[in-house]
Amino acid sequence: MERKALAIVGPTASGKTKLSLIVAEKINGEIISADSRQIYRYMDIGTAKPTLEERQKVKHYFIDELDPNEEFNAGIFGEKGREIIEDIFSRGKIPIIVGGSGLYVKSLIDGFFEGPGADWELREMLYRKASQLGKEAIYEELKKVDPVSAEKIHPNNLKRIIRALEVYYITGKPISQMQKEIKPEINFKTIQIGLNWDRKKLYKRIEERVDKMIKDGLIEEVKKLRELGFDKNLNSLQTVGYKEVFDYLDGLISYEQMIYLIKRNSRRYAKRQLTWFRQDKRIIWLDVDESTDFEKLADKVIEIFNTHIPS
Repeated sequence: MERKALAIVGPTASGKTKLSLIVAEKINGEIISADSRQIYRYMDIGTAKPTLEERQKVKHYFIDELDPNEEFNAGIFGEKGREIIEDIFSRGKIPIIVGGSGLYVKSLIDGFFEGPGADWELREMLYRKASQLGKEAIYEELKKVDPVSAEKIHPNNLKRIIRALEVYYITGKPISQMQKEIKPEINFKTIQIGLNWDRKKLYKRIEERVDKMIKDGLIEEVKKLRELGFDKNLNSLQTVGYKEVFDYLDGLISYEQMIYLIKRNSRRYAKRQLTWFRQDKRIIWLDVDESTDFEKLADKVIEIFNTHIPS
């Protein structure tokens, strides 16, 4: 019998965590967090991690496993995640992949081939770096991590330099090496469920979530990260919610600007997430709004999972 995993995907604040916990309890599942930031310790509020209580109810993976200065990327996630999926299957349980990082989901269920798609946050950070330090510094960075590609790319071709760096930071492998590799064998199928919100309602939820994060202590969380010695320029901290609070603490923006920017950048991030997921025609979209009964929604997801034949 073909082995099936379940994936619950969608933009930030769409209810993925809530739904996945109900589904996992009903079908004896374990949750693989496909989120590029929840793996880091000390980053709880800004990443909207499941609570300790929720994690005690259902086994979670890739949460609180690394410090913010440790390297992690979609390539590592895909390889380790497939090992975990094998283990979950071996114990007669069902793997449930949950998250909004499209690259991470793709790496896990498809493997990378011809390089991954774009990571817009990372790309923006690299372009910012180039404008602050100059093209030469970015080119030198590429020479260090992928000398083979650097040989082939003109030092003035910023677009290609940044793409090569982006692939390296996403996968942990030089693009020159990736082009030679074959796609890993994926020996399970995945049913993907997407949570579909009216955009205005989703944006309202995102803004309310930002207000709650501030109330719950996001600023204090960022202060603690600084006290622990983590630099604001770390990849892990160049994240919506964290970078704006660091700028506020450094006196670069006002409190009001900080709130405005976190909300705006969170909306933009949600838009990019949706653009990514809409391209995957395998995803089965279910409509959700503030009146949705998540118990009934979970039953609907389980029915689809049990009856749908994955492509």
